[in-house]
Amino acid sequence: MEFNTERLVIRPFQYDDLQDVFNIYNNDDICKYLLHDKWTQENMCEEFSPKLENNLLTEGTPLSLAVVSDAKVIGDLSVWYTGMKDTVEIGYSFSKEASGKGYATEAVSALVKKLFIDFNVHRIQANLDARNKASQKLCERVGMRKEAHFIQDFWNKGEWTDSIVFGMLASDLN
Repeated sequence: MEFNTERLVIRPFQYDDLQDVFNIYNNDDICKYLLHDKWTQENMCEEFSPKLENNLLTEGTPLSLAVVSDAKVIGDLSVWYTGMKDTVEIGYSFSKEASGKGYATEAVSALVKKLFIDFNVHRIQANLDARNKASQKLCERVGMRKEAHFIQDFWNKGEWTDSIVFGMLASDLN
């Protein structure tokens, strides 16, 4: 899957993207609410490798996409089928430098539309750490609604955390 928005190219990852992606994930603030710790020089190739391999969305294979602005990767989009009929979950991370410029909204909105129209999914959901206010706002901006707030349901990085689920149906597209 590859597509363009007004300002962005969204495409599968390439080996040359490694340093840009490392710069996103070598940041405690970016990784604070993710399931993994920040990347290091020692583990960056191992962490990046699945992103290169996940270049086709199927029932059994997740999809990883680079969000590119001016030939630089500024974001990472992930999509995977949940096991429920025609339902996918999305995840995303963006560089600190991309923050506040509308890139995340532009990229995730385009991805949502592509999934509903080209992949004929029925439902898209995002499951996030309840402390991640920026991610909650992004979900709302792209038209998702908050559907659940689970209290201390997830053990991550040595602590129980709350989860919030946002969702959107194909019929919600404006």
